[in-house]
Amino acid sequence: MAKLDTSLVDGRVLRSSELPAAFGNRAFLLADGVFESMRFTAGHVPFLSLHVQRLHAALEAHGMIVPESLGEAALRESLEAWRATWGVQGDVRIRLTAYRAGEGAYAPETDDVSWVATAATMTESGFSLPPKGLDVDIFQDMVKHRSPISKFKNLASTVYIRAARHASQRGWGDALVLNPDQRIIESSRSNLFVVSNGVLYTPSLDDGCVGGIMRSVLIRTALDHGVKVYEAALTPQTLLQADELFLTNAVRGIEWVSSYKTKRYFHATAEKLANWIQEDVEAGASSVVGAAKAAGAAGAAVNPA
Repeated sequence: MAKLDTSLVDGRVLRSSELPAAFGNRAFLLADGVFESMRFTAGHVPFLSLHVQRLHAALEAHGMIVPESLGEAALRESLEAWRATWGVQGDVRIRLTAYRAGEGAYAPETDDVSWVATAATMTESGFSLPPKGLDVDIFQDMVKHRSPISKFKNLASTVYIRAARHASQRGWGDALVLNPDQRIIESSRSNLFVVSNGVLYTPSLDDGCVGGIMRSVLIRTALDHGVKVYEAALTPQTLLQADELFLTNAVRGIEWVSSYKTKRYFHATAEKLANWIQEDVEAGASSVVGAAKAAGAAGAAVNPA
């Protein structure tokens, strides 16, 4: 089967040479890929090891071959070289999209991977808790089904798009997503935590939520500070009985929920957790700077001027 040399774009006939390159890749045509959202803050990308681990697991779950350029050391080096070209101060949101290379219809011609990273500046700095909470409610028009890839950030994101649009139309800060058992598993963009009597509860990955990086970081941070954390089935009744609700993701950090229906919430626990995480991020930045200086000193010793 041979491709024709022209295409229709918004009703206009264009030659193949005039089309954006993305029009022909499997990410655009079939959502055959995954992505990672990361934050550059305090001079580095916190939790990069966790991002790389999840990215590798996601690609392998999709049957793709992890390229050497997405190894942790190689990616860290690429990010540092890229950062030098930004010419901006402050925090930056990074999105890394990895997709199956080559052509083919549903059956791919190769399992090799291509990837692209884009960046956008942010107005906020660090992972401090926002001063204003979110109003949330439940999106009920669609559910998210469990699958071997449901814990990853997949390009196919229809449920999240519909939920976010639903929230925007109603003036909510975010919408909560259900699984087929009518359990609340996450929001359109974040993992969900409930605080009750000083104990944290969050849905299990087995219920279908994304295995969020900030989710993992927050669980570890809470346990390190003596706060109990349990995976549990969350229902609307659970939310109405809770003392606090908050959302987590690797770019936004922790966002506290101020209301769900008629219920209003506190945010003392969320604030403590945000402060602890920020302290760890700043300590990690100091370690990165120290390692860079040590590497530079070692290089000077090996190759004296």
